[in-house]
Amino acid sequence: MFRRLLTLEEAKQTIQKYFEAKPLGVEEIPLLDAFSRVLAENVIAEIDIPPFNRSTVDGYAVKAEDTFGADENKPVKLKLCGTVNVGEKPKVKVERGTAAEIMTGAPIPEGADAVVMFEDTERKNGEVYVYTAVARDENVMKAGSDIKRGETVARQGQLLTSREIGAIAAVGRAKVKAYTVPKVAILSTGAEITEPGKLLAPGKIYDINAYSLSAAVQESGGKPVYLGVFPDDAAELEKALKKALASADIVVSSGGVSVGPKDVMPTTLSRLGKPGVIVCGIAVKPGKPTTVAVVDGKPVFALPGHPTSAMLIFHLLVRPVIERMTGRIP
Repeated sequence: MFRRLLTLEEAKQTIQKYFEAKPLGVEEIPLLDAFSRVLAENVIAEIDIPPFNRSTVDGYAVKAEDTFGADENKPVKLKLCGTVNVGEKPKVKVERGTAAEIMTGAPIPEGADAVVMFEDTERKNGEVYVYTAVARDENVMKAGSDIKRGETVARQGQLLTSREIGAIAAVGRAKVKAYTVPKVAILSTGAEITEPGKLLAPGKIYDINAYSLSAAVQESGGKPVYLGVFPDDAAELEKALKKALASADIVVSSGGVSVGPKDVMPTTLSRLGKPGVIVCGIAVKPGKPTTVAVVDGKPVFALPGHPTSAMLIFHLLVRPVIERMTGRIP
């Protein structure tokens, strides 16, 4: 039979007593690999975004005051002084009475303070006829209007999504510091378990838990390490658990935790290292047979074999540990 059943809260407190779930470390990674990672630094913009005043339309860069009074019946005539293309430094200067052709996204040339859209102009013989007046800064995006230099673009502890990654790329960062992803060894036990993809023999069932738990580990921010299916044999199980502990930061198994003659997980765990089994049965349903051990500083969660029970206990006990180790929750 089980030892005294712990309440769920007592089980959580016991796990916290013997294992402090915290980030394993920090590593610098390429920004392209940073999706779904947790940022381990504040990212501060070192430049304005955009870094220069830019045109938001195709048209002509002008001095706004030169267009005052222009209308359909009385256009203002300006001399074309050059062209400003996207991606290049302007080579022209807009003086009084002149206009420079400009493309969307191109830098505003010296002397200009507004842009007239092509639709409101007509070009004849090197001169531009403006049919609509523009105000100062009209059709101009000012430097720093998206992100100002010195502004915090992303904060430590943030989960990096496409939004944060785009903002970080905008300020020129190609790498970021992120918390190390914990490795979680996944193994299933039971003579009746068969890996998906293999022929299902009479009396056998396919392994649901290893696949659903691996996906749940990824959802939590961890990296699953699938080790396979093992029989309810103490020696084989001990060997598998030692391999799991050597290759991962957390071990999650399913099956072999009840009180039947083939349920050898608790006794096997007790032989692996100190302090050993710290939880052996929880007063929850489903999930009562859950066993938790800490072996030489690494937690081992032995979940029930029933898929519903395994997933319930994973989300109640294992997921918070993984999320603390990834930095997703403090």
